[in-house]
Amino acid sequence: MNKAELIDVIAADTKMTKAQAERFLDTTLETIKKTVKKGDEVKLVGFGTFAKAKRKARMGRNPQTGKAIKIPAAWAPKFRAGAEFKNLVR
Repeated sequence: MNKAELIDVIAADTKMTKAQAERFLDTTLETIKKTVKKGDEVKLVGFGTFAKAKRKARMGRNPQTGKAIKIPAAWAPKFRAGAEFKNLVR
């Protein structure tokens, strides 16, 4: 499912127009991104938690030359599925 298909489903289920559903989805995603960027978690009970996680520095390899390179530490987004979502997928 892509974004356009998701917007169609939201619009049909909520009796919103597609434009309203798209604004709703865009606002939701932007809010999650801004909150996680600040370092806070977004917890959606039954679905999961969006968080900011620190990745340690590590050694990697250049696939073209095979030479070892150092990959610096970085922040990355992280998603942990909730129990209800995990059980549904199983």
